[in-house]
Amino acid sequence: MLKRLLLASAVCAVAASQALAQTPVKIGVLNDRSGVYADISGEGSVAAARMAVEDFKAAEKGLKVEIVAADHQNKPDVGASIARQWYDRDGVDAIFDVPTSSVALAINQVTREKNKAFINSGAGTADLTGPQCSPNTVHWTYDTVALANGTGGAMVKRGGSTWFFLTADYAFGQALQRDTTEVVTRNGGKVIGAVKTPFPTADFSSFLLQAQGSGAKVIGLANAGGDTINAIKQAAEFGITEGGQAIAGLLIFSSDIHALTPKVAQGLVLTEPFYWDLNDGTRAFSDRFAKQAGGKKPTAVQAGVYASVLHYLKAVEALKSASDGSKVVAKMKEIPTDDPLFGKGNIRPDGRTIHDMYLFEVKKPAESKGPWDLYKTLATIPGSEAFRPLNQGNCPLVNKS
Repeated sequence: MLKRLLLASAVCAVAASQALAQTPVKIGVLNDRSGVYADISGEGSVAAARMAVEDFKAAEKGLKVEIVAADHQNKPDVGASIARQWYDRDGVDAIFDVPTSSVALAINQVTREKNKAFINSGAGTADLTGPQCSPNTVHWTYDTVALANGTGGAMVKRGGSTWFFLTADYAFGQALQRDTTEVVTRNGGKVIGAVKTPFPTADFSSFLLQAQGSGAKVIGLANAGGDTINAIKQAAEFGITEGGQAIAGLLIFSSDIHALTPKVAQGLVLTEPFYWDLNDGTRAFSDRFAKQAGGKKPTAVQAGVYASVLHYLKAVEALKSASDGSKVVAKMKEIPTDDPLFGKGNIRPDGRTIHDMYLFEVKKPAESKGPWDLYKTLATIPGSEAFRPLNQGNCPLVNKS
């Protein structure tokens, strides 16, 4: 009798184990894998997603997770086509990362149509949680409002009262100029000019000469990735900072500063939501990441992919299904966020993830102790101050009353 009971228990245990393993989850990491944003996201974001699945111990919790990846080439039509194929044919439940705001807005729409989940880490436009907000989308890492509040506000307080923008001519650049202009004027500054630059572009000389000729105290770079690197390098060649004008990199990542080196970028003030050397948790993750990335430390976008995949899997585990994207996102909003890279926070009804942002200054070469020792912290900006107030984004999901 005892043997029969033991055998029955063993059979039940095996059956339970098999049942747990039957919750399929397919994650698509969609980003720039070959262009100006490849270092910011690219293969590093895929590695971060895999690390999140491993650290979550997904298999032990009954989730069978598969990760696929593709290159959207920074083109909205390409990104939307991949998303439709993933959702309709390939069984992808959620798309992560997606730098390039024009692509992100396209994915946002397709995801809502298909009732899947979109957790963005790479794009900047605050419209994702504003007029274009969706019950199927979470915006995790940063946005144009937080960047403007951080760098824009800090530069005006430092005496940068007049601004000239070099703006990437697509959704992200336009949103960043718009949101930074609002912060500059609110703090008593003035925008005296702007020029739209092709996206992407390698030659900023004519645009920089216009900015230099304007006499503005601050030249705001409303661009990112390779465009930002090229603009800062060429500004140094023109001696713009030596002439008394400041360069404000409104979206800078540690990979950009590493490429520029502190010799070129020293003194640059910037806002980021993550830096590898912030605390023990960020250092431990970054050391592991670097072993998979040829020694490179993770960017904020890659860190955002890791943290958002962790949180997404918590929601899927709770629901025991990834099939209904709006339900998964709703569950993500119910569960407080808590991870070793961004700390404790929450996801608002508009889909905005709230966490601290940081104001950094690039170290001088003499202060840097190694190739990735790049920043000194000027200030911690609480999430409640960094991001746009919930009732000011014109998100249709938010009850204004």
